[in-house]
Amino acid sequence: MSSTAPAAHAGPGRFLMVAIDAGGTLPPMMGVAAELVRRGHDVLVLADPTAEDVARAAGCDYVPWQTAPQITSVDDQTRMITEFETGSPLRRLRRIRERVLVGPAGFFARDVIDAAHRHGADAVLVEGTVPGMVIGAEATRLPFAALMANIYARPTRGLPPFGTGWSPSRNPLGRARDAVALATIRRVSAGMTKQLNAVRAAYGLAPVDELLGMLDHANAVLVLTSPSFDFSTPHLPSNVRYVGPQLDDPSWAARWDDPSDDPSADPSDDPRPLVLVGLSSVHQDQAETLNRICAALGRLPVRGLVTTGRAVDPARVTAPPNVQVVRAASHQQVLRRTAAVVTHAGHGTVMRSLAAGVPLVCIPMGRDQKDDTVRVLRLGAGVRVRASAAPEQIASAVRLVLEDEQYAVAARTFAAVLAEEARTRPSAADEAETLLGTR
Repeated sequence: MSSTAPAAHAGPGRFLMVAIDAGGTLPPMMGVAAELVRRGHDVLVLADPTAEDVARAAGCDYVPWQTAPQITSVDDQTRMITEFETGSPLRRLRRIRERVLVGPAGFFARDVIDAAHRHGADAVLVEGTVPGMVIGAEATRLPFAALMANIYARPTRGLPPFGTGWSPSRNPLGRARDAVALATIRRVSAGMTKQLNAVRAAYGLAPVDELLGMLDHANAVLVLTSPSFDFSTPHLPSNVRYVGPQLDDPSWAARWDDPSDDPSADPSDDPRPLVLVGLSSVHQDQAETLNRICAALGRLPVRGLVTTGRAVDPARVTAPPNVQVVRAASHQQVLRRTAAVVTHAGHGTVMRSLAAGVPLVCIPMGRDQKDDTVRVLRLGAGVRVRASAAPEQIASAVRLVLEDEQYAVAARTFAAVLAEEARTRPSAADEAETLLGTR
């Protein structure tokens, strides 16, 4: 526990952790659950069947959704993601609204309430961007915290809208841009808010005036990143806490057998720097991009390690002799010997890389990745390459971060910031334990 941790709680507690398997959001939430188990608490995970093995590996009990829609396999997850990311923006929003945000909100809420009561929960920890889950947590009348597994995502004055990849505005024109974007988001989501208020009323809860306004009713909103990484604003609600990134590898990330670890090998025989490649752990139509990255590394005097994730068969990636392709490997283990990371700039990969002091080549492909990339660029710890970049352009970017020491220096400098924050600031588990004192 950090030196500035919240006040001690009275004895072990029973937590309900409510999650959705959206790829990068699941491992950090399970990291919080695993830490609570290590501290002697009992944790039940309510999530998709694809999360069962991860939950049990964290030492938690597990129960699937009973009435809410489920992601039952990686193939099912891939089909859902493809549906959400195909077509016009309006069509994508309609599908997400119907499948996640609004359509099943009552079912999510009911399952959360039932699981909390069956488990005898003392407190609830819930994915903060899925309204039905938050409604259920509030309707239990138990203390609860909403978790955000990357940067702060709620539309807020003074912050660029989530997903835009914008930097904070610094002049009247930029502030006008952000104000128009915020008003547009609220106007587009007004219908969803009205429908969710009907669900809230069914559980005896007061209406809210915006889509994620219900987060104001949580005891705490725990943002699982560094306050020094995210952009800041004085307009954050008083219950928002930055609790630092969860850096644990997912349980399915196996130990990497580095060929240079062969006792018969002489390390001086291969002085080439190691470049780690990690794109999304779920489907993002990334196989073709992985092939271009491999072609780029084949042009350089480096060793490459490509981790394809659960959604891509390594056999779909054509690699040159200096590149090894595996389904998964422990990034924490690999990063200790890595000189640069090539990534889609998902939050988990970015934070593990920065915590290890390793500079990045960011190739954002959607979701929160532009947002993470602009924060990496602000730190000076990496460069950005377009998702459509040719192999020679990717190779040039990798060469730049390897040869220009400023990127590694910036990454190591921020690694020291993360280490100091972890030592001195309350963690997510610390904050979760304070809920037990409000029972």
